[in-house]
Amino acid sequence: MSEPAQPNRVFNVLFLCTGNSARSIMAESILAKDGAGRFRAFSAGSQPKGAVNPIALAVLQDFDYPAEGFRSKNWDEFAGPDAPVMDFVFTVCDNAAGEACPVWPGQPMTAHWGIEDPAAVEGTDIQKKAAFIAAFRHLKNRIAAFAALPVASLDKASLRASLTEIGRSEGASSPRNSAA
Repeated sequence: MSEPAQPNRVFNVLFLCTGNSARSIMAESILAKDGAGRFRAFSAGSQPKGAVNPIALAVLQDFDYPAEGFRSKNWDEFAGPDAPVMDFVFTVCDNAAGEACPVWPGQPMTAHWGIEDPAAVEGTDIQKKAAFIAAFRHLKNRIAAFAALPVASLDKASLRASLTEIGRSEGASSPRNSAA
């Protein structure tokens, strides 16, 4: 019996944000759990804060998602020759979307899935946590739509259109700088 030409492969996905302390960390955790072994999730930032936001970790725990072992790291870790080759790179904040990203080995498919920064919310602890829960839900919805795509069988144009549409779903933030 011969093996198929391309066995079910695992796709590498990198979530980017400026600080790599909240949205990108939550997205990494959600995809790690909900990707059903089809995806390997990573996250990084252009200017990492150096620590993961404790409210982000609390929300992940509240919804029974992995909340251990995350660290805020620079996206340069994923641009070097020893880094895993990414299949997909998603920006989840508008600032990172407007920055000059490194050249990713392997030319991954990219899309912008901007979500308002829950860490920027001021107010009571309850208001802050509510903002993180809203961000979590928006990310979870996007990731569920992404994970449901027949990634291996879609042509590049169809896949790109689907990824762009996912980024426009409920909760999408509007880029602050529309000049591209």
